[in-house]
Amino acid sequence: MAVPSLIAFTCVMLAPQLSQAHSRWGMGVFPVTSFLAYTSHFGTRTGPWGRLEPHYGLDIAAPLGSPIRNWWAGVVQSVINDGACGVGLVIRSGNYEHIYCHLAGRVAGGTYRSGPVALAPGQVLGTGQLIGHVGMSGRTTGPHLHWGMRHSGRWLDPALILRAMAAARNSQKVRSSAPKAPPATRVAIAR
Repeated sequence: MAVPSLIAFTCVMLAPQLSQAHSRWGMGVFPVTSFLAYTSHFGTRTGPWGRLEPHYGLDIAAPLGSPIRNWWAGVVQSVINDGACGVGLVIRSGNYEHIYCHLAGRVAGGTYRSGPVALAPGQVLGTGQLIGHVGMSGRTTGPHLHWGMRHSGRWLDPALILRAMAAARNSQKVRSSAPKAPPATRVAIAR
């Protein structure tokens, strides 16, 4: 299933009443199953070591080892193992790249492993599929998922993606729970 376009995303954000036309946003999956709090927003922030810095994602606190699910169907583009992101994944869904950092587990031979999960570049993933577990790898001060989002190479605020998902789900609920019109009364005409 294709990810809604950036144009559709922008329309949803600028005119929420258009979200009915872009209900596909509601099919995205929140990546952390055991949500505790948002601990750092997208944009400029004071980093863990007191310096102002850009932050290209949303930090989602969760208990160590909590399952992480894939936001949207796609393909593993790369496996990360560095000092900043730590152990992580980049998954491509059309023109979107979703980035997951600070994962538990390890990388060996280009494959990420955590419990029953084993992911390598080129592997196809479904929406909502288990892709890892919350850890503390890389530059972090506590267990959380750093969730980043790029569209055609441009960083997006994941909170806006979450709002578009919620708006689409709410419009679907409204449509499905709207009262139905009573059946038309049939009148027989005698001649």
